[in-house]
Amino acid sequence: MIYINEEIDRKGNKMDKILKLYCPYEYKLLRPQLKKQICNGCGPKSKFDFVPDTIWGLKIIEICNIHDYLYYIGKTIEDKEKADRIFLNNMLRLIENKTKWKWLKKLRKKRAYKYYKAVKYFGGPAFWINKNNKNYIYKEKK
Repeated sequence: MIYINEEIDRKGNKMDKILKLYCPYEYKLLRPQLKKQICNGCGPKSKFDFVPDTIWGLKIIEICNIHDYLYYIGKTIEDKEKADRIFLNNMLRLIENKTKWKWLKKLRKKRAYKYYKAVKYFGGPAFWINKNNKNYIYKEKK
């Protein structure tokens, strides 16, 4: 589990509402340089990043990074499907926990399902990249 606590009251004090997101233990151990190579937030890893890292003002970049990592370590179609379900589950947890107004919660959930459908139906190339090359060994850039 990874913990997110971005809630700050009007006086600048942190509030004790902590949200648990699912992620593999190894994700928390990633060195910043390696995390930067594997994870890129929401959307495809390219110079044309058109997918927002927020859902109606709610930051989901850490959820997208966890999803990127799950794609990186995944080996089978079942791993991809599990990564996509975890992605949706983490977004819904965040929305449920960090959204006060019902109308905004509804909008955010609708957008979360769009993000989920995008990775479910169009995330195959991102998942399978470099996995069919048996000689491929990931090397950390220096």
